[in-house]
Amino acid sequence: MKLRLIMPVMLLCAIVSVKTKAQSRPDKLYSMSGIGFAFPMGETSDYFKPKFSTSLGLNLGLGDGGLFLYPKVSLHAFTFNQITPDEGYTYTIQKGRATTYLLNVALGYRKIVNKWAFYGFAGAGGGFILTPQVGVNSTNLQVTQDNKSNGLGIAEGGAGIEYNIGGANLFVEASYMYGFSKIQNRAFNTVPINIGIKPNLSKLLSKL
Repeated sequence: MKLRLIMPVMLLCAIVSVKTKAQSRPDKLYSMSGIGFAFPMGETSDYFKPKFSTSLGLNLGLGDGGLFLYPKVSLHAFTFNQITPDEGYTYTIQKGRATTYLLNVALGYRKIVNKWAFYGFAGAGGGFILTPQVGVNSTNLQVTQDNKSNGLGIAEGGAGIEYNIGGANLFVEASYMYGFSKIQNRAFNTVPINIGIKPNLSKLLSKL
């Protein structure tokens, strides 16, 4: 999966969409970049601990109201404490690193009040989570490590607050992410909390 290609393609599609319509709202198109932590919930905390989180996305305004389309890529990193070894492996790995590559497409609504904006969203998507595996060759005194790809679908809903600083908005966002597949025979649930910036691309595109 070539993640570096996802955001340019999403941005190109959004630009084409925006340029074909008249500028009818101040929040027609934002790009979004955030950092923070994803906190495992319930059974997920048995094998994952929060490390750090990044997210990249777009907010594409729909119509003249507050509705917007919200595609987002979530790259969460966790400390992985394996409970049971994977099939074909003898040892469990502790304090390893697991990483998510998840794409969610949501529908949201934004309410602007002076320099502040409040929004909520809900959507679904999917992707995969890489978890490490370790094999030990006691004869050669060698340890090998590779990654297991755990595919899963997700549903995500959340809310955020923005503050306008001119050509961009600062934001704080929290959401709940539910996975439809299990890892280590346990559910995957996490609460990502991010802070970041949303440059307003509407003004730039209107000048092109």
